[in-house]
Parts: sequence; C-alpha cells; structure tokens
Amino acid sequence: MTVPAATQWDLWTTTARVVVDHRDRRHLAAAASCVREVTRAVDAACSRFRDDSELSVRADDLVQGAEVSPLLATLVHQALDAARRTDGDVDPTLGRRMVSLGYDAAFADAPPVASPDAVARALDTRPAWQRVLLSGTFLRMPDGVTLDLGATAKAAAADMAAASITARLGIGALVSLGGDVATAGPDPSGGWQVRVQDLEGDPVDHVRIASGWSVATSSTQKRRWEQGGTARHHILDPRWGLPAEPVWRSVTVVAPACTTANTMTTAAVVRGHAATEWLRQSGRAARLVAADGSVVRLGGWPDEAQGAA
Repeated sequence: MTVPAATQWDLWTTTARVVVDHRDRRHLAAAASCVREVTRAVDAACSRFRDDSELSVRADDLVQGAEVSPLLATLVHQALDAARRTDGDVDPTLGRRMVSLGYDAAFADAPPVASPDAVARALDTRPAWQRVLLSGTFLRMPDGVTLDLGATAKAAAADMAAASITARLGIGALVSLGGDVATAGPDPSGGWQVRVQDLEGDPVDHVRIASGWSVATSSTQKRRWEQGGTARHHILDPRWGLPAEPVWRSVTVVAPACTTANTMTTAAVVRGHAATEWLRQSGRAARLVAADGSVVRLGGWPDEAQGAA
C-alpha cells in the first residue's frame, strides 16, 4: 500500500496535520505553509486568548457597531448561521460563561474575569446570538456579550486551509485541526482514508471520503477541567450555561463542509438522547459513541466490517 505524505504540529491545544498524496510529496512543505498562514489569520481575527486579536481589540467599538475585516465578518457569519441552523444549540455568544466556568484559567493560563452581572447578561432569556447584528462587514455586539467562535472558526480554518492548498498548488490535500478534517482538490487513489477515534481505548472506525467532503468530531472527553471539585467540559448547553450532559463520549459526522459537520456534532452533544433521531432525519453519515462505549452508526456510516463510506 502506498503511504501518503504527512506532517503535523501542535496548534490550539490540539494537533494540526496535513496529508497529501504520495505523488505530491514534494509539495508537502508548501501545503503546510498554507495551513499555517490560514490558521495564523484566523487566530489573529477572532482568538479570545489574545489581547491583540481583532475581536479583542475592537470589543468596545463593537458595542456601538463598527466595520470589521472581511475574515472576521465571515467567521462571525458562520457562527451565527450555526446558531440559526441548530435553533441556538450551537451558541457563539457564551464566551463570558466559558470564562466564569474556568475554561480560560484551565487552558489559557488566564484568571476568570467575568462578573456575575456580566454572566447574567450573557445568559439573558432572549438569545444573545439573535441580538448580534452583522450586515456585510458591519458588526454590532450586545453589551456584556463575548463571542466564542472557537468551534466553528476551527472548522472554518480547516475548510479554508484545504481550499488554499488546492488553489495555490493545484493538488489534493487533507487538513486535520483536532477533530475537524477537511479535504479539497483531486482524490488520491482510493479516496481519503480517515481514522475516527477520540481517546486511546475508545472504539475505532475507518471511513473513506471523496475529496471535497469533511469529517468532524465533537467530544465531551477532551478539554476537561475541574472547578470547585466539579468536572467540566467545553461544550455548553445554552439553556443552562453549563456543560452538556455527557450522554455521548463523542459524535462524528460526515458533511460537504467541515463547518457543517462541526455544527452538527456540537449540536448532537447538546441534544443528548434526542440527537439520534435528529441525525437520522438529516440523512448524514454519523457515529455516536455513548458514555458506556457502545456505538450508534447512522446514515450509511460503515459498520466495522465495511470501513468505507
């Protein structure tokens, strides 16, 4: 079997990985440069963990409304679209709540800064994401609301990075940013083979996807921390502002865009037991690993013997 060419590095508390067909091995370094360029730009636009990111620097201006860069406007649009498509289950306006729960202190070496009043405003009974105004590149944020674009922005970065490699180098590529996998360009022989496993010891599946398709996984087992003796994970249920009940250890979905796949996996974690029927009705290939390790495969997801989709 011909082995594809790959390289990887640490990024955003996870791993970035780039894979190209063995015939394009000479382009691997250039492909990795494309990914680094895209992820640097996304980080500079919307990171909550950088004082110099555009989102942080413009925070006060955005309460009144201001023009932002096309990239930040695109990332906000995708996050708001995810909220609309999931009836608010994927909510990008819970940044202050994440801080108050200790996420930033656990993963970004930053002390909690949200006051109880700020948290209460962020959890207003009116969905805060519906009060965000985005028109073209004009963005206005409700007072007391902090955007957390982490999940959708990472998936968008995977989509953009894969597309950038193909546009610049004319080759096919697979880009993996943590659990977000995007592909673009010509198919390698046999398609793109993707290993799906959350933590070591968890169930393992292998799927084959055509170029232009994506795979995303959301997990309640990663990015975990303790706050006052209470275990937390990073996927919040917007109804309560608390980590979603860990009905599922992980959820994986195949879709034409990584942002779509990621939106669906995040919403499935939030929806818990109701996710099975929702994903079944969507028709997307999906795999859910329950808290007890049992696996539910839907929408043509290959069984263990098939290994292809």
